Amino acid sequence: MDDKTTTGSPYDMDSTTFDSEKYLEKLLKDYSLKQIMDTEAAVVKDTQTLHSDMQTLVYENYNKFISATDTIRRMKNDFKQMETDMNLLKEKMGTITNFSEQITGTLQGTRSQLCKLSEKHSLLKRLQFLSSLPAKLKGHIEEQNYVQCVQDYLHAKKVFEQYGQQPSFDGIRKDCDIIMTDLKQQLRSEFYITGKTAETLTKIGELLLQLGDRPSDLASGMLVCASKRLHEHIVMLQDQTERDMIEFVDLGIDGFLSDLTLVVTAYYDMFVAKHYDKERDDFQEFTLKELNVFLNDNIDKYMTLVQDRVESDIGLGDTHIMLRALDRLHRRLLAMRNICCGLEIQRNTIDIIISAAHQLIQTHSKNLRDHFADSLSSVRLSLVSTKSDAIVSGAHLNDLITSLYVTLMEKVRGVLQDLLVFLQTDWSFNIKCDYKGALCVEGIRENLLVGFLRHISRVINSFGDSSTSSPPNLLLVLSKTCLEMEQNGIHVLVSLVDDLYEIDSENSTTLTHETEICAEMRETAQNLLDNYVRLQGLNISQMLRKSVETRDWLNCLEPRTVRAVMKRVVEEMSSIETVVASLYEQQPQQHERTTASSDSSRKTHFSNMTGSKQQFRSNWSNYTPSQLESSYVSNIHRLFSEKIEIFTSVEFSKVSIVTGIIKIGLKTFLECVRVRTFSKFGLQQIQVDTHYLQMNLWRFVKDENLINYLLDEILGSAVHRCLESTLMEPNAVEIICERG
Repeated sequence: MDDKTTTGSPYDMDSTTFDSEKYLEKLLKDYSLKQIMDTEAAVVKDTQTLHSDMQTLVYENYNKFISATDTIRRMKNDFKQMETDMNLLKEKMGTITNFSEQITGTLQGTRSQLCKLSEKHSLLKRLQFLSSLPAKLKGHIEEQNYVQCVQDYLHAKKVFEQYGQQPSFDGIRKDCDIIMTDLKQQLRSEFYITGKTAETLTKIGELLLQLGDRPSDLASGMLVCASKRLHEHIVMLQDQTERDMIEFVDLGIDGFLSDLTLVVTAYYDMFVAKHYDKERDDFQEFTLKELNVFLNDNIDKYMTLVQDRVESDIGLGDTHIMLRALDRLHRRLLAMRNICCGLEIQRNTIDIIISAAHQLIQTHSKNLRDHFADSLSSVRLSLVSTKSDAIVSGAHLNDLITSLYVTLMEKVRGVLQDLLVFLQTDWSFNIKCDYKGALCVEGIRENLLVGFLRHISRVINSFGDSSTSSPPNLLLVLSKTCLEMEQNGIHVLVSLVDDLYEIDSENSTTLTHETEICAEMRETAQNLLDNYVRLQGLNISQMLRKSVETRDWLNCLEPRTVRAVMKRVVEEMSSIETVVASLYEQQPQQHERTTASSDSSRKTHFSNMTGSKQQFRSNWSNYTPSQLESSYVSNIHRLFSEKIEIFTSVEFSKVSIVTGIIKIGLKTFLECVRVRTFSKFGLQQIQVDTHYLQMNLWRFVKDENLINYLLDEILGSAVHRCLESTLMEPNAVEIICERG
């Protein structure tokens, strides 16, 4: 009974302390008439419900009460009968006791005689067994029931030792000895037959030990015979090349390792775990050492076979299937270590798995390099398939760069994901816990990823070698690709491999930091871009050089138009600018120029700004012919001019690239002019050509002073090399250039 029932409130109807008077007073005092009527209805309803429940409970248990009453009545009758039976049993047991005492007294005299007769009967049975023993032994041998044969002989041998001096027993003993000697020879011959299973060797060895063979001879013979049998397993496994890796390992586990385990455990139980009095004191230590050598030699042979199979399957089959097979092998070897207590298995599966990982890394590395070579070939083929580098559109180059970059990134990502299978948590092995395994994981980063990125840098850099004849646009594509790798790709891939393989490269002193690779990649991009500028500059230079060397400047006619080569140069520069602009956007500080400089305080090569109209006049027109012949003008001009570096590294911007090409072309033009001699009209033709170049090339560069300076040098050199230094009127030059 709970506390609520025993110490309840007097106002609680369910409590034993319920006081109806107090409850009624409280009800009349605290409640309204409607609440009192509702309470009355609720009490009446609860009362009716309780009456109904009590009636139901009585009806349900009525039959049980009747049944219990009947059961008690029957138990009373049954106990009366049982008491009668127990009294009768007591009387019978007393009678039996009396009879037993009488029989014991009667047979007391013949008890000793019965014991003697029993002993004689047992002896006769043994004698009967001995008399029929030779025939039984022969029968067991014919049935190849060697175990029962040896048991019977050993059982009879005790009797022979007791009664062997009697002539009748001596003949039986000799017959049995001859039979068992033949059996021993037969067992020995079967023991040394090649091809016996481990179970058979164990049974025969135990029988020979029971028959008295020396344990040392049997120990060495057992290992020799087992080695032959295990060698047959190895030979059989070498021929299973058509099976997959899991089937191959299962065959080895069920065949080779099972036999090896049986041999080792049987040998250990027979020769290592037992002490033999007739053997030397260090016999157990010697047999244990021999067993260790035998075990490790055979394990090494099998593991070498497995490793050869793994190496042959690397890159050809499913890596996950291979690791499933090696996982089974690893579990079996762990079980063997637990079974073969006291033995040291030196070879383990981890070394094979790590070796397979290294080989797979090399295979993937080769595949990545081959894929990269194929991608480069596709890019080169796409560029060669067009008619000319000059007409290759910037969109086409962008597509090539995107394709090359994306395919490289996806290929590397796929390889890193594929190698992650070695680190799955459901394997029984964990190569990251092994020192070699940790180095292998770092090797994935260093040998595979970093090595491949550096291979990309080396291969692409080789296209910029001056000894190769790479198309200029190929250099442009590869340079831009390297720049993309330096800005985005390297960080993405290095972060990916560090995250996937949980490598802390930031705090490592042995791992390559991504900044080193980025620096190499940027250097390669810079080298290729510089070579692109050099090649395009040489192409422009070649046109200008031929135009100067193939013309007779002493017999020129008065210029009426701009030479076609100058128009060709401008067209080439426009085409180059279009292509470069599609790859290298303008830097924030740079803006596309559409008008010439309006600085009127500065004298350029061809321009004197007067008012709002641009008039292109040569500084050389300000001098008299006698002054033109003097070298002081040009020398003074050079003193106040900044030296222009021609073959310098360019920036990764359109203006810098195009400016570098223009500088090379104009420098070549200048050098060609310096070695020629000009007539009056020849000089004027150079004047027209340089003015045309100034009109069209200024928009390609950020600082037009550079163009003006070089063109000024060209015209000045022509003046120095002219026989009659008379320049054309600037207005006439401007009209010819605008018309041309």
